[in-house]
Amino acid sequence: MSAPTPLRRPVSYVIFDVDGVLLDTERFYTEVTQEIVGRYGKTFDWSVKGNMIGRKAIDAARYLVEALDLPIAAEDYLREREAGLKRLMPTADAMPGARALTDALAARGIPMALATSSARAFFELKATRHRAWFAATFRVVVAGDDPRLTHAKPAPDIFLLAARELGADPAGCLVVEDSPAGVEAARAAGMQVLAVPDPGMDRAPYAEADLVVESLDGLDLALLHLTPPPSEGDRT
Repeated sequence: MSAPTPLRRPVSYVIFDVDGVLLDTERFYTEVTQEIVGRYGKTFDWSVKGNMIGRKAIDAARYLVEALDLPIAAEDYLREREAGLKRLMPTADAMPGARALTDALAARGIPMALATSSARAFFELKATRHRAWFAATFRVVVAGDDPRLTHAKPAPDIFLLAARELGADPAGCLVVEDSPAGVEAARAAGMQVLAVPDPGMDRAPYAEADLVVESLDGLDLALLHLTPPPSEGDRT
């Protein structure tokens, strides 16, 4: 693999997705969904999941039901999935390198936001073990059920709202994502994208990302062209 190329534009703000980027939750979705579809003799693998991650829950559920020809409604699948996920989400660990990266960005004066497709209540479940980290690190949290959002990823709405809440120019934002839908949304928002695909994902859908890495662990910050924004007191 060739050495990664540094980002072209300066980065003054960073917006993180949560699932599979900061928190190791994607395996929970796989486990619970396989339990459900397995009852119908189906297999939930990356050929299906790869088209679901990063999308609004109901849209992903409808895709799943159609792709696997399940004899249940998307809404029924979601109700059953939610019950299983509620047991598992509070146990979520941080992804390798995630805490170290956010600490390093904070030390360099880079404001950060979270932008998750999950509903706020579900996000809070995932954050159970990480509240102190998130509260100390992220100035803004935008959840998928925010009433100010019109369209879900791959539309750019969630990232544009996060940037607005940060007081940031989208051109100065870097989005950290693990899903093709998230990469597409960030590009549509006019932002640079750092993609961290799951090892099981085909890399082709990440062609539009500005930088693709295997993990956040040990990420070379020199690749990110970090340029902290003016402090509040310096702004006119």
